[in-house]
Amino acid sequence: MAAERTLAAIKADGVIKIGVEGVFAPFSYRENGVIVGYDVDLAEMMFKDLGVKPEFVDTQWSGIVPALLSSKFDIIMSSLSYTKERMQKVNFSIPYADSSLAMLVRAADEGTIKSFDDMSGKPIAIKAGTPEEASMPKFNEQVEKAKGNGFGEVKVFDSEPMSILALNQGTVDGVISNMTNLGLVIKNAPGKYALVQKVAGSSLAGIGIRKEDGELRKYIDEQLLAATKSGKLMELQTKWFGVAFDMPTTVPVME
Repeated sequence: MAAERTLAAIKADGVIKIGVEGVFAPFSYRENGVIVGYDVDLAEMMFKDLGVKPEFVDTQWSGIVPALLSSKFDIIMSSLSYTKERMQKVNFSIPYADSSLAMLVRAADEGTIKSFDDMSGKPIAIKAGTPEEASMPKFNEQVEKAKGNGFGEVKVFDSEPMSILALNQGTVDGVISNMTNLGLVIKNAPGKYALVQKVAGSSLAGIGIRKEDGELRKYIDEQLLAATKSGKLMELQTKWFGVAFDMPTTVPVME
């Protein structure tokens, strides 16, 4: 194991280097040549008390964990989801984002469609070729078991915009995708849609930290907890995703 990268060392450098995938809006992406996004705003808030400037290192996603382990940067952001394999290699902060499956419904249906069960007998849309499409028979079985009837129809579309168009036209009553994608839809069309969160369990993301950097991990967790308590974290989520996430404040256990 390499030597710990202490807070004192980071402070002495005046910079914390953060690995991101700079094409992953709204987490981190380029606007007029500059990396912006949720990760940028959050990093600036987290490391303000430490008195250091975040420096974002645009990195190909497939190599981002090896790059962290070889000290190309100090932490990984960009919605790094918890997996058993990753957690064997790196430590994670508590969750800072949620990419769980959610369901987009029309704003007028917000009070009546609150879960998959409320879609019994109703048509639902999904994008072709996604993991969610493969899970639809299981979801349908769950609804059928709970309500006596499954979904009215599962309509498969080639793109998410086509699914949302079907929702607008009334040919489906719900669209399945992840929280971050659908949050952006709500953000870009205020008052038109509502979001049913976590229709099929949780898929959370944390900040990746080398295992030897325990002091840095503790600092990040403290900053995230403080931002949650003050409401500032939810403000950033609403700004970038159009919705605030309902997240736990502990690292999930991956079986």
